Amino acid sequence: MRGERSIAALGGGGISKMELTTIEAASASLDGSFIFHVVADIVGFVLFMHQQIPSVLQDLTFEFDELQDEFKDLETALAQEETRGPLRRKHAARKREVRMGIKRLEKLMNMVSSMKTALQLVITEIPCIESVLLVLGPSPLRPMHIYELHFSRRARVSSGDYTRTRVVETLCKKAIRELVSRGAGSSSYPGPTKLYLLVRAPSSLSLPLHFLPKRDFKCNKKVAPIKLQFRGRGNDGLGKTAYHDDDNQAENAISFSDSASDDIIWFQCRHVIKGLASRTSTEED
Repeated sequence: MRGERSIAALGGGGISKMELTTIEAASASLDGSFIFHVVADIVGFVLFMHQQIPSVLQDLTFEFDELQDEFKDLETALAQEETRGPLRRKHAARKREVRMGIKRLEKLMNMVSSMKTALQLVITEIPCIESVLLVLGPSPLRPMHIYELHFSRRARVSSGDYTRTRVVETLCKKAIRELVSRGAGSSSYPGPTKLYLLVRAPSSLSLPLHFLPKRDFKCNKKVAPIKLQFRGRGNDGLGKTAYHDDDNQAENAISFSDSASDDIIWFQCRHVIKGLASRTSTEED
């Protein structure tokens, strides 16, 4: 069961209205592995739908891996003494092409990999991530698009196991469908920009190589975010469905830009993904 609803949230100087799309699933499904995979999938979705990458991230990853394997094979072939004459020139020319292809994708793929590593570390470190923010734009303070994700406060955290199960796959696809139905990606920026990841966590979080504390960070209110909430459901022992997010549903839907506690702050991931420049645009330095 899912749907949109308007809620009242504490925002800035008063009460403001905002809409969330709620996705409900068995509480046991909303574990650390699910949080990791759904955020990673939405990162790829945002990059592709806003024309920051030429094809879906899975295809780009496969292409990058194939180029790296081919480069190693060509190096091995060129190192062999019997590779001479026209064949050697052919291998050398192809090696240059492959090297250019690797160079084009390398920075992007490294940043994607680093962001995923940071995400796994923070999920392992924090008993339960409640909110994740994806900001597409020149900086988090100058966003063009904002995606807000909210998770059940009682989600279980897996012990370093990030296996992509069939249940996780189904929930991730459902989340992407919801984003599409909300019009995500319907407007795009004509040139390369950056994707930032922020998480809300206790101020005691210490992952300095991956996250920087942003205690005073607030979302730009000029850009309307797309919001998804993942809510767990279970059985209350009497045959009725019980929801295991929070004892107070209104508290569960509190605005992500405001803190229910001074000890909970935003942390910005150091690993920023920069979109690939298209043939018609010039990449920033």
